[in-house]
Amino acid sequence: MSVNRCMSLLSRIQRHINSRTPRITAGSCHVSSGSGLLHKQCQAASAVCSRNVSSNSSPPKGPDTSLFVPVSLKTDSAADGSVGAELTQPLDKNELLKILNRFYKRKEMQRLAADNGLDARLFHQAFISFRKHVLEVSSLPADLHIILNDICCGAGHIDDIYPYFMRHAKQIFPMLDCMDDLRKISDLRVPPNWYPEARAIQRKVIFHAGPTNSGKTYHAIQRYLAAKSGVYCGPLKLLAHEIFEKSNNSGVPCDLVTGEERTFVDLDGRAADHVACTIEMCSVNTPYEVAVIDEIQMIKDPSRGWAWTRALLGLCAEEIHVCGESAAVDFIRELMYTTGEEVEVHTYQRLTPFSVLDQAVESLDNLRPGDCIVCFSKNDIYSISRQIEARGLECAVIYGSLPPGTKLSQAKKFNDPDDPCKILVATDAIGMGLNLSIKRIIFNSLVKPNVNEKGEKQMETISTSQALQIAGRAGRFSSKFKEGEVTTMHRDDLPVLKEILSHLVDPIEIAGLHPTAEQIEMFAYHLPDATLSNLVDIFVSLSQVDGLYFVCNIDDFKFLADMIQHIPLNLRSRYVFCTAPINKKQPFVCTSFLKFARQFSRDEPLTFGWVCRHISWPVAQPKNIKDLVHLEAVHDVLDLYLWLSYRFMDMFPDTALIREIQRELDNIIQQGVQNITRLIRATDPTITNTLQAQGSRQGQTSGNSRAGDSNYLTGSQGQRGQMMDRSLASRLVRDGLLTPDLLWQLQREWSKDQKQDVPDQHALDTEHHNNNNKGKTKKRKK
Repeated sequence: MSVNRCMSLLSRIQRHINSRTPRITAGSCHVSSGSGLLHKQCQAASAVCSRNVSSNSSPPKGPDTSLFVPVSLKTDSAADGSVGAELTQPLDKNELLKILNRFYKRKEMQRLAADNGLDARLFHQAFISFRKHVLEVSSLPADLHIILNDICCGAGHIDDIYPYFMRHAKQIFPMLDCMDDLRKISDLRVPPNWYPEARAIQRKVIFHAGPTNSGKTYHAIQRYLAAKSGVYCGPLKLLAHEIFEKSNNSGVPCDLVTGEERTFVDLDGRAADHVACTIEMCSVNTPYEVAVIDEIQMIKDPSRGWAWTRALLGLCAEEIHVCGESAAVDFIRELMYTTGEEVEVHTYQRLTPFSVLDQAVESLDNLRPGDCIVCFSKNDIYSISRQIEARGLECAVIYGSLPPGTKLSQAKKFNDPDDPCKILVATDAIGMGLNLSIKRIIFNSLVKPNVNEKGEKQMETISTSQALQIAGRAGRFSSKFKEGEVTTMHRDDLPVLKEILSHLVDPIEIAGLHPTAEQIEMFAYHLPDATLSNLVDIFVSLSQVDGLYFVCNIDDFKFLADMIQHIPLNLRSRYVFCTAPINKKQPFVCTSFLKFARQFSRDEPLTFGWVCRHISWPVAQPKNIKDLVHLEAVHDVLDLYLWLSYRFMDMFPDTALIREIQRELDNIIQQGVQNITRLIRATDPTITNTLQAQGSRQGQTSGNSRAGDSNYLTGSQGQRGQMMDRSLASRLVRDGLLTPDLLWQLQREWSKDQKQDVPDQHALDTEHHNNNNKGKTKKRKK
């Protein structure tokens, strides 16, 4: 935003202060009054002005030249043959080498090159290439040959080489010649201008702010259902499905659009006036009366935040209903001032209370019906579910990589009052998108893997926002539990959890952006020899954003781009392939992605038969955890096919058949998850034998922190410990299914009867747990 525009906005707001009437408070929410809102508008507009003035007045940042990859040149490309040698004389290579090295050492030439974009690194690379070119080419261009000959004969100055050196440098680094154009293309300082259709209408923005289970989304959806047309934008396929079903059940025809699915309620395929979609799939060209953007706090997400920014700035709707945490209110206000749109805020309180207990659970023997144990790794899910079944209890299991149908099946099993399953073991995948009848949330750990701004994976204590999102699942308004409880599995974690929950949620300050296919294509026009990964790197390096925005992490995009770089694809197709949402941790999924791209590049359709051969369909029921993990990967491969089929319909023609076998696969996975404990035992026969031997000893568990978890495996430390080291440790660690913590537990379980070797098991438990959680409180204070 320019300074003049900011000043104009301030003046306009000031003129309206005395003429505005207060808004009316309605319903169960509080609506900001006009005068208070306008006072905040002035403050926020001033902040926008100062922020944009500082960003616009600062000089453009220098490029990261480490990203500049030199282009290879042909050695014998002189069009004038040996004219130079005919006009003068052949050049002495030894003399040339001395002259070129003297040129390289001249500080004046280095400074002059720096003024033209060649920093020390590029200058060195360009010189090496130039020297090699001069010494190895069979015939130099006539003008360069003559200049070099003059210098050798003492008739020219060594600095005369500079223009020819720069000409060569710009040939191998073509970005030097178009840096101004590249900077203009990667200028991301005014994102609202990218959406002229949205700017052409005066939109009304209503923010429904509140914690989980406060009814904020419910009120937004009620307005959505009452409108003539509307779009719901959610973060998950499950949420989009929920609104799709709710809308159609309410008599409001609604279509469903996700990355992998298009469902039209009209049998002829005509679009309904309402649509529920995942946020990446929302249309910024279709006009609506009402749009709902759910979980707006995810606008700051390092990887996906750009989708919320695009929806908020670009949706063509008369009313934009935004739902999310109160911590995002001020930022959304500030963002909307850059579009000249005001924000009306409705605040809500939680409908049912939840409390943090004063005691940790400490042992799985203390579980009660309605408990949900939250873990942050799949290995912990396996371990705890196995321990629960060893106590004669049934549990449901939910984690992120399960298919949506399996998640819903497990949720239904847990919610069913007539089902004997009363315990849920889940990752933070339950934080949004599932309605669960939970009485007590139990944090098994407070540490989870995160990806920082540099794309590096690190273990961090969960944030207040994450803790509240998960804890808020206890005592849902729609469940049979009208009050929720929150605690931890281990007593040392409880004071840390209380400290986390006592903090206010950090306010949101930035929104994500992502380069579009069109911007990358314009880059490629100027840099035709650069790889897609390199193009994106240079784009991010040169991009300019103001203080309201950041460029989202592009590591996954680059990972896929590098994987298929050797496959001949046009740039647009390559870009689309690289935006596919795949789990790069799954080798089978990555291999399939590579095969899909290779088949596509041959212009050969990926038929149902071809896919079935690749995934070895039909698949068998899983016999162990490794089989289950593979079937989850197969489901992801079918998702990838469906995702690509909506971008390249001709090349992925068998969508209906693929969807049919995917439903069948979902059922197979559901059966596998229902028998997950059996699969864990089957992963190694040693575990099966010891579990069977444990049957007669059940009920003798102790009540201390982790000692009670060890009775379900028995046996001597010697022989069985060696078997574990040889079989379980080697196989499960090799397959990535065993963590050091799980290995430690198994070692303890085998040695349980050897009490003389373990004089104080509770002390060992405490020491191990303290070591695992060392520094958590320090991290939190930082």
